[in-house]
Amino acid sequence: MTKKIILLAVTSMLLFSCQQEKTAFVNNEVLIEKYQERIDIEDKYKVLVEALAAKKDSIGKALQEEGLALQAKGANMSPAKQQELYGPYMQKRQQLQQQLQQEEQVMAQESQKEIDDLLKKIDGAIESYGSENGYTYIFGKNKVGSVLYGAEKNDITTVVLDKLNKEYGAK
Repeated sequence: MTKKIILLAVTSMLLFSCQQEKTAFVNNEVLIEKYQERIDIEDKYKVLVEALAAKKDSIGKALQEEGLALQAKGANMSPAKQQELYGPYMQKRQQLQQQLQQEEQVMAQESQKEIDDLLKKIDGAIESYGSENGYTYIFGKNKVGSVLYGAEKNDITTVVLDKLNKEYGAK
């Protein structure tokens, strides 16, 4: 009886130790590069950045013209009168610069939030895929080398990317 228990225990241990963990990897760079939502976010902010740059140029030109006109007007004035003339202009210029800087900061914060949300969505999709398909580990592959080599059969990048793009396209 004791031999049977020992034999059963040894057999169980061998079976348990022989079970292989299911692993795969995702090429992070390809996944992010080809994810349509990321492409759309990038395009959106590219347009916004170009619009802000055009606004800055326009305001800059208008301020430059106004400054030149004030210089011409104040050329024959006393320094005190020039100061009085230039004061409101300088204040206006500073306020516009602060406003533009604030708009840039808001845009950067919004962009970062969207990128953070996107990365969370990607992580969630990978986690969900791994859980649904019985993976123990899914590694990330990138240029820095978290996965230096992975057999092609273990690359699930395309599957996860297709899932993400399908879900995004449905919205």
